[in-house]
Amino acid sequence: MIKVNKKQVGTIGEKIAQTYLKKSGYKIICTNYYTISGEIDIIAIKNENLIFIEVKTRTNMNYGYPSESVSNIKKKHMKRSAAIFLTHNNYCRHIIRFDVIEILIMKGKCKINHIKQII
Repeated sequence: MIKVNKKQVGTIGEKIAQTYLKKSGYKIICTNYYTISGEIDIIAIKNENLIFIEVKTRTNMNYGYPSESVSNIKKKHMKRSAAIFLTHNNYCRHIIRFDVIEILIMKGKCKINHIKQII
């Protein structure tokens, strides 16, 4: 069995999330958007919604569900980073939403849970 580190698990999870979003009709406009306030994993559009997405991936349940690790501080950083993105890009006609996609990869199986409007 090949051992992967946390960063590799996160990268795999983000790729799984991107595939899931595309199959679900989302258009990905940006990935790994970095600002002074932090990073937004995926920015996507579906219908009139502009969605800022945090992806959390785990390979076990030792620390609970992946989404439980999205703290209030992380949410605040997401909002600040989204504001910076909106300042530099013209998406004023869109409804803004913040989501979490949690991915569990255990025993060779992958479970995706898309949690909408976390903020």
